[in-house]
Amino acid sequence: MDIWVEKYRPSNLEEYIGNESVKGKVAEFLDEGSIQNLLLYGSAGGGKTSLAKLIVKGLEAEYLYINASDERGIDTIREKIIPFASTISFGGSKIVILDESDYLTPQAQATLRNTIESFSGTCRFILTCNYLERIIAPLQSRCLSFSIVPPSKKEVANRVVSILNKEQIELNKDAVGQIIQTHYPDIRKVLNTLQGSIKNGKIKLDTTSLTNTDFEQKILDGLKDKTTIANLRQSLADSGAQQFDSLFRFLYDNASEFTTNIGMAIVIIAQYQYEYTFVIDKEICVAAMLNKLLEI
Repeated sequence: MDIWVEKYRPSNLEEYIGNESVKGKVAEFLDEGSIQNLLLYGSAGGGKTSLAKLIVKGLEAEYLYINASDERGIDTIREKIIPFASTISFGGSKIVILDESDYLTPQAQATLRNTIESFSGTCRFILTCNYLERIIAPLQSRCLSFSIVPPSKKEVANRVVSILNKEQIELNKDAVGQIIQTHYPDIRKVLNTLQGSIKNGKIKLDTTSLTNTDFEQKILDGLKDKTTIANLRQSLADSGAQQFDSLFRFLYDNASEFTTNIGMAIVIIAQYQYEYTFVIDKEICVAAMLNKLLEI
């Protein structure tokens, strides 16, 4: 069975939805037959990797793909990227796609900065990241940065309907709406949840696959009421969520509702948002943050 995220990944710029101004610039690169070093940043599942792969395909370039969330140290630069970048391509362009580059350690980022300079004559780099601020300034300055904004919910819904038609799946507007409402703007998660909900040609929505969309408000209410950490942990567990990226911003925006010591709350949120990137179990990290917020 083909994974829909890959099967329906756009194969050309016309199929790529959203980010029209960025698409226009990419089209110029493809017409010229070359690119600058690029840094694509934006929320998870918003189309950064798809765009990077479209660029490589459009240039018919030889490329190396590395997911920095799995390979984040200096050894990756030395043992994989430098050997690839240092050789001359017989097919024209050579490009390194460094996905989720905000997972790279600061030392690895510093090494990558030097690598980009050293092999500017033979290789180009496309970096993607969720958090631009986690990329060191010298590395940012060596790339042309583009903010990748997820397509609108309407555009996502249209793409989903198109996929369902191609797969000959009976449309269930309510179920599709629930999935998009829950997982937007992460299009990857929308498609994965949708595909996992197909039974005998119909959408059979398993509510356990959906995040409880009001769990952030429940967390906020718990902090306001000075509830116990046990209750907050239960709210996290009941939500069904595996990723909590949006919770940090939500609590930051609403810090005045649960504490008068807003400065300390911001420091705690910032600390755990940074640590969140590197931990394996995201829920434990968030629970630790909530425990700290209860104490102020």
